[in-house]
Parts: sequence; structure tokens; C-alpha cells
Amino acid sequence: MRSLQEELFQRLAKQGHPDVRPRHGTVLAFLEPAGVRATELAARSGQHKQIVGTIVDELVALGYVRREPDPTDRRAKRIVLTAHGLDEVAKARAILADIEQRHRHALGEERYDAFKDAFREVACNQRAHQTA
Repeated sequence: MRSLQEELFQRLAKQGHPDVRPRHGTVLAFLEPAGVRATELAARSGQHKQIVGTIVDELVALGYVRREPDPTDRRAKRIVLTAHGLDEVAKARAILADIEQRHRHALGEERYDAFKDAFREVACNQRAHQTA
């Protein structure tokens, strides 16, 4: 995973996103076009709300996201991608798809699908263990 992450962020840097770091994925990976509350980001990412808040602050300063009033509750804020953030997310997804395709080609469809199935099962088992 670390090697995959290194490749992702090296390629993102070359494509106009040198400031984004792996920790920023805690927020960027879980945002929706309409935005998401910080509490929802924390729940989705499994991180504490304070950590998510710190990362959001960083991403605001870097121009990847902005805070907007939540239309359903004016007291709450939604975290929304900026144009720069949308560009980063699109590029990150394309890079990850390219990396996945490379591994799929190297292993073959059947072995790669079996790997993904096993990896999902391990992740589910790990989450279940943590909540037990």
C-alpha cells in the first residue's frame, strides 16, 4: 500500500498537485459533489473529528476545499470541493485506475479479481474486529 501511495502522490505532484499529502486522502476520498459535514467525514474515514478538522483546515489553506453553510442546518458547515479539489480528485481517480489496470494486466483477470475479493474480506474482518 505504501508503494502505491507513493506512486499516486508523485504522479499527482507532476500533474499540478504538489501540496496534497497522503493524510489529505482522509478527507478528499470521502467528499461528495454537494459536500459533506465534518462529522460525516470522520465517520466515513474512521478518524476522529478533531483530526478531520485539522486536515480540512489544511485543505482550505491549500485551496482544495471550502466550508459552506449546510442548506439543511445553517448552524452546520459542509466541506465542499473547490475547482482545484475537483481536479485533484479526478486526477487521483484516473491515476489509481491506471495503477489498478497495470496490476490487473500483470496478474490476469482471474487472479486479480481473487486478490480484490480477498482484500475486501480482510478489510471487512478488520473493521469487524475493531468494533467488537
